[in-house]
Amino acid sequence: MVPDRIDSTERLAATLEMLARLVSFDTESAKSNLPLVDDVETYFRAHGVDYVKVPNATGDKAALFATIGPKIDGGVLLSGHTDVVPVAGQTWTSDPFKLRREDGRVYARGACDMKGFDALCLAMVPEFLSADLKRPIHILLSYDEEIGCRGSLDTIARFGHDLPRPASVIVGEPSLMQVADAHKSITTYRTNVCGHEAHSSKPYLGSSAIEVACALIGELYRLADDLKTAGDPSGRFDPPCSTIHVGIIRGGTARNILARECVFEWEFRGLPNVDYNLALAHMNAQIARIVAEKAADPAKRARVDTAAHHPVPGLNPEPGSLAENLGLKLARRNATITVSYASEAGQFQAAGIPTIICGPGSIDQAHQPDEYIEIDQLAAGVTFMRRLAAELS
Repeated sequence: MVPDRIDSTERLAATLEMLARLVSFDTESAKSNLPLVDDVETYFRAHGVDYVKVPNATGDKAALFATIGPKIDGGVLLSGHTDVVPVAGQTWTSDPFKLRREDGRVYARGACDMKGFDALCLAMVPEFLSADLKRPIHILLSYDEEIGCRGSLDTIARFGHDLPRPASVIVGEPSLMQVADAHKSITTYRTNVCGHEAHSSKPYLGSSAIEVACALIGELYRLADDLKTAGDPSGRFDPPCSTIHVGIIRGGTARNILARECVFEWEFRGLPNVDYNLALAHMNAQIARIVAEKAADPAKRARVDTAAHHPVPGLNPEPGSLAENLGLKLARRNATITVSYASEAGQFQAAGIPTIICGPGSIDQAHQPDEYIEIDQLAAGVTFMRRLAAELS
């Protein structure tokens, strides 16, 4: 058993040391995470921890799955990602890849999202090993979470085959150590409109891709208004509805030429009970209508294609699930919350494994210059992890 109330100074110091180690690796999603993975492999080997490396298709990135305790199905998976968002264009007070400690906080890219949680898991390994676990603690460090949550899928597919299948999952995204049981889905799209160039003095001789794109974007925002009116029946989400957002528009070659091409990129964030294909179905219907209207005149014809990036499923509430009950017990909380961001949690749930989110730090500090995490949050994480070890011993 691991005592609930013992001096945590040493373990917190180990967490900060591990965090400094992890943030020193520039693991922006466009770059390889293998140097960090190699370092963690060395750490696991030094402690005699069994692990499996799960590379991506091109071999330039990998996930790590480790098991501490009995090599059996069941137990709890602690899941974190190793990639971080870019720092380009941001103004930092200090080197974003060197941990800076000041006024009860530590600053670095990924300190909050979410190498702080990764560092907690790794720093706790010695205590997990000495806890005489009766049920295993698994650790998964994934990649590409920030660009579609793709880096955990190959590992999840192996659960119950050549990897142990956890009984529950705790995803350590920043939640101020509160237990989150729900988040929205997110699907991103790229719509490409091809028209026909003509001189702008005689627009009837061509078809403006920008005009078509604007019509389609208008339809998306009309749907967004309908979703806002429909609201959130659960009353738990902020904002209280499914949302649509167009983030990028590019098109045209000159002011006096009807644009031959226009591309716009957009996203749909759906409440957990809303079909994540809802916005795409609406878009396809509007495309069919507009294309049909222009089909009679060869000069007005347009072609529109929409490509969907990998959808990230929502996390649905599962009141009374093994994961929820365990998370509330360990965090000493009486109720769950929702979070505004998407995560890998819905993928574990889609695989049939009860899942919650609970991790140190606030999402409000993520993705911005001088990203930081409160040291007190890491200390709370140490306490949470010690209770987990005691629970499984």
